Amino acid sequence: MSEVYPSVGEKYKWTMLLHNLKLFFRNIKRNKSTFFINITGLSTGIACVMLIALWVFDELSMDKFHDNGQRLYQVVETPEIDGRRVQNPNTAGLMAETMAIEFPEIESSTSVRESGEFLFSYEENNLKARGLFTSPDFFDVFSFQIVQGDKRYILADKNSVVITEDLATRLLGSIDNAIGKTIKLNGERQFTVSGILGNVPNNSSLQFDFVLPFEFFKEISPNTLNWDFNTTQVYLVLKEGTNVADFNSKIKGFIGTKTETNGRLLSTRLFSDNYLYDKFRDRVEKSGRITYVRLFSLIAFLILVIACINFINLSTANASKRLKEIGIKKAMGSKRKELVTQYLVESLLMTGISAIVALLIVVLLLPQFNELAAKEMKLGFEPEYLLIFSSIFLITGLLAGSYPAFYLSGLKTISTLQGKLNTSFGEVFARRGLVIFQFVLSTVLILSVFIVYKQLEYTQNKNLGYDKDNLVYFDINGKIRQNLDAFLSALEQLEGVKSASSISTNIVGGNNTTTRLKWPGKTPDEQEVFQIRPVNFNMIEIFDIGILKGRSFSREYGAEESKIIFNQTAIEAMGIKNPIGTKVSLENTDFEIVGVTEDFHFASLHEEIKPLFFILRPNWTKSVMVKIQASQEKIALANLQNFYEKYSPEMVFDYKFLDQTYAAQYAAEMRVSTLSKYFAGIAILISCLGLFGLATFNAERRKKEISIRKVHGQSAAQILIMLSGEFAKPVILSVMIAIPIAYLLAKDWLAGFAYHIPLHMWYFLAAGFTVLSVAMLTVGSQALKAANNNPVNGLRDE
Repeated sequence: MSEVYPSVGEKYKWTMLLHNLKLFFRNIKRNKSTFFINITGLSTGIACVMLIALWVFDELSMDKFHDNGQRLYQVVETPEIDGRRVQNPNTAGLMAETMAIEFPEIESSTSVRESGEFLFSYEENNLKARGLFTSPDFFDVFSFQIVQGDKRYILADKNSVVITEDLATRLLGSIDNAIGKTIKLNGERQFTVSGILGNVPNNSSLQFDFVLPFEFFKEISPNTLNWDFNTTQVYLVLKEGTNVADFNSKIKGFIGTKTETNGRLLSTRLFSDNYLYDKFRDRVEKSGRITYVRLFSLIAFLILVIACINFINLSTANASKRLKEIGIKKAMGSKRKELVTQYLVESLLMTGISAIVALLIVVLLLPQFNELAAKEMKLGFEPEYLLIFSSIFLITGLLAGSYPAFYLSGLKTISTLQGKLNTSFGEVFARRGLVIFQFVLSTVLILSVFIVYKQLEYTQNKNLGYDKDNLVYFDINGKIRQNLDAFLSALEQLEGVKSASSISTNIVGGNNTTTRLKWPGKTPDEQEVFQIRPVNFNMIEIFDIGILKGRSFSREYGAEESKIIFNQTAIEAMGIKNPIGTKVSLENTDFEIVGVTEDFHFASLHEEIKPLFFILRPNWTKSVMVKIQASQEKIALANLQNFYEKYSPEMVFDYKFLDQTYAAQYAAEMRVSTLSKYFAGIAILISCLGLFGLATFNAERRKKEISIRKVHGQSAAQILIMLSGEFAKPVILSVMIAIPIAYLLAKDWLAGFAYHIPLHMWYFLAAGFTVLSVAMLTVGSQALKAANNNPVNGLRDE
C-alpha cells in the first residue's frame, strides 16, 4: 500500500506547502505596498549586482586566453630615480632577440611596438587602422588566431603585413584570396598581405588591426638599434619549470653588459597581470585597475546589503500583522523549525520574483551599461555566470530572510494570540542600527562619488603650463613629409588658422626617453631619465609654454639643431646653476642650452613632472599641430580639410583635438566616476525606499496616538516634526559616522594623483546635508499625510 499511496507524513508536508504558498500570496495581496517596496528594492539591488558581476568578470578575464599564459612574461626596466625604483615597460629594441640567444630559460621571445594610426589603401578604399610592429615569434608567444597563412613565415619578409578579418573585409571586400594582395601604407610604401588574423578578442589588452614586421620598424626608427634608447616592449615565454625569481636575478644586470649606462636593471612580470596590476603605466608605481575591480565588487555587496536591510526592517516591522497566524500555528503544534523553514521559503520566493524582475532589468539596461563602461559584455549562460547568479539568488534570499524567520518564529504563543508584540529595546535598537548602517553606506558612496567628480573637474581645469585649447593635430604622411616647411607655411595662410608647426611625440603622454644625456658635474653613478620632444620651429610658442630663462628656437640664429631647451625640473635634477650657454652631450653630439621653460604637465596628473628637453629636429617630427583662432573652429577645420585633400588627395584628413587627447588620459576614472554616480544614486534610492516603508508603517501603527494628539490640540506641524524627528536622528548619526570613513577612503584614492584637490570640509557637509534632505523628504511625505488625516477616522478604526 505504501508504494501506491503516499504516507501521512508526506501528505502533511504537501498540504502544509500548499497552505504556506496560499498564505504567501494572501499576504502579498493584503500588504501590496510592502510587497512593492520589497520587490523594487531587491530587484534593483540584484540587477546592480548582476551588472557589476558582468563587469568584474570581463575585467578579470583580460589576457587570460593565451595558451602560454602562466609562462608569458614582460621584461621591464627598473631604474632608480630619487632613491626609489620605478618600472618602465619600454626597453631596448634589440632586447628580445639578444636575450633569446643568451638565456636558455627562454622558449620564445618577441619585440612589440605600437604603430599608432596608419592609412591603408587598396584600389579606391582608404582606411585608418592601428597596429603593431612585431618580430616573427609574436604568434608563438601570443595565441591570436591565424585564419590564413603560416605563422612561421607570415612576418619573415619586412614588406609583408598581417591584417585582421575585419580590416580585410573593410579594405579588400572579403578575406577570400586576400593573401598575396598588395596594399599601400600611408600613400607611400607597398606591402603584401601574408596572413589573415581572426579579430582580436575584446578581452585582450593588445588591440590592433594589423601586424607589421619589426625589421621594418628598425628601418624607419634607427634608434631601435641603440641600447640606450627605450623604444620597444619585450615579451618572453619561459620554459616549463623555470624558477622566475632565479631568472630575474640572472637578467638583472643584463643591460650593463651592452651599454655603459648604469642603473638600468631588468626584471619580469606576468603578462596576464599587466592589465589589472599595471604598476608601470605612466612609469608610476600604482595598483592599476584591480583597485576598480575591488571597488565595484564592494559597491555590489553594499547595495545588496542595503536592499536586504530593507527586507529585514519591513518584515520585522510588519510582524504585528501576522501575530495571530503565528500564534495559531504554534498552538496547533508547529515547531519553530517548521516556522523558520516557512519564512525562509517565503523569503526565497520573494527573492526569486525579484531575481526574475532583475534579469529583465539587466537585459534592458545592458546596452546602455556597455556604452557607459566602454565594453561589449553579453548576458550568457556559461557555467560560471549561472553559478554566480544562482549564488546571488541564494545569498540574497538567506541574508534577507534569516533574521525575520528567526524573529517571527521566536515570538511567544500567548502574546501572539492576544495580538501583542512585545518589542524589546534590543529589537528596536537592531532595527534602528540597520537603518543607520544603510545610510552610512549610502552616504559614503555619495561622498566618494562627489570627491571623484571634484578631482576629475580639477584635472580638466588645472593650469597645465601649456595651452591645450583650440589645438588640432594630424599625422605627417605622403607629400607632406617631402615638403613639410612649405605645407606648414601654406596652412598659416588659411582663414581661421593662427599658426602651425610639427612635433615628433605628442605633448600629451608619449614615452620617448633616454638615460644617455651627459652634463658638467654628472657622476658615473648618477642616473636620470629624460623625456625627449623633437620639435619644429614655433612649436613651443604654439603651446604657449613659458620661457623662464633664455629663448626658444628661432630661425634668426644659425645652427639651431645643436641647441637644446630643458624644462625647469630637468635643470634642477642636473644641478646646473647657470644653464644658459652650458654644454651637454647626447650620443656623442654636443648641445648648447639656450632656454629653460616653465614646468608643464606633459603626462597625467597621476605623475609628478619629470625632466624633459626639446631639440630641433623637423625631419623627426610625425604630427602637424595647428592652432585655431578662437570661435573660428568650423571655418578653420573646413579650410584645413579642403587644403589637405587638394595637397595630398591620396590621404584621408583625420584630425584630433589636443584637449580631447588630454581628457582621454582619465577615461578610466571618468567611466568609474559615471558608473559610481549611478550606483550611489541607486543605493540612496533603495535606502529611502526602505525608509518610506518604515515611515508608512510607523504612521499606520500610531494612527490612534496621532488622532488623540490632534484631539488634544497638537497641530499638524507638531505631529510632522515628531514623526520626522524619529527618523532624522539615525540619519544624522549615519552622516556623522560616514564622514570620517569617506575622508579616509578619499585621501587614499587621491594619493594616486601627484596633483589633487584639497579635501575641504564643506564637500562632506554638503553631501551629508543632501543625504539628510532626501531622507527627510521621503519620511516627511508620509508624516505629512498622517498629520493631516482626520482624527475621527483614526479613532473610528480603533
